[in-house]
Amino acid sequence: MDTKKLLSAEEFIERIEGQSIEVLIIEADFVMRETFEKITKLKFLGVCRADTNQVDIEAATKAGVVVANTPARNDVAVAELAIGLMLSLSRGIPSAHNMITSRSWVDPTAAYFSLRGFEITGKTIGVVGLGAIGKQVATRLRAFDCKILAYDPFVDADTIKEMGVESVDLDVLMQQSDIVTIHVPVYPDTIGLISAKRISMMKSTAYLINTASTYVIDNEALIKALKEKHIAGAGFDVYETWPVKPDNPLLDLDNVVLTPHIGGATYETIERYTNMIVDDVESFIRGERPKHLCNPKAWANNG
Repeated sequence: MDTKKLLSAEEFIERIEGQSIEVLIIEADFVMRETFEKITKLKFLGVCRADTNQVDIEAATKAGVVVANTPARNDVAVAELAIGLMLSLSRGIPSAHNMITSRSWVDPTAAYFSLRGFEITGKTIGVVGLGAIGKQVATRLRAFDCKILAYDPFVDADTIKEMGVESVDLDVLMQQSDIVTIHVPVYPDTIGLISAKRISMMKSTAYLINTASTYVIDNEALIKALKEKHIAGAGFDVYETWPVKPDNPLLDLDNVVLTPHIGGATYETIERYTNMIVDDVESFIRGERPKHLCNPKAWANNG
């Protein structure tokens, strides 16, 4: 990421073979089948991300390369940004900032009326997905004395209850929440999960926060709902393209808060995934199974 350069398959092959590299750590680079088919030196590949879609795991396993990733490395960072987006929307913080910097604050009391917002305390917050990030969000929202609803078919109701959260059906969550925040991974059954029908269920005063993926929402329906003020607003940190295209309709809306995919952009995230990868590299060197192993078959064959 610091070099702002992605290595090609040819460059990876040349460096790994030419320098007898046995341990490779990547963050944004792609290591696909072509590379694994032509290397013989590499033994361990560390991915400083939770997702491993930039690595051909099957090809790595076939080549005998152990792959480890860094799950939940940015869970706190993304959770805090999600709550920041909630506060930005509920209190109009970006608009308040712009009022002052644009020299538009000339009436000392005008903002008290035009920027009057609402408190998160006491509101109903719907958390869609109680994975690492969703759990961090729910934990922090309890400090606001919110009523927290959650939908996650992969987490049992008792576990959810122990977190001080109420497990509900997704439709119920959409209908009752003052703020809906999305924290699900992209799987075939989560693509389009927040459908046009479910968006239509939301309160006209509700906000939607998406720091997960643009693919889990019917974006056309959401933009229509925002334009027509069927919902009060939305906060986004994820988009169909990065950077956002100039003709993206979100750029013309006055009821959105947009951040440039900075959910995991904290120094603590870097420190966290660095320590996770280093620990797994050291384990591998000692002949111990890496904690965050992605391809157990390669480890079994390696052993």
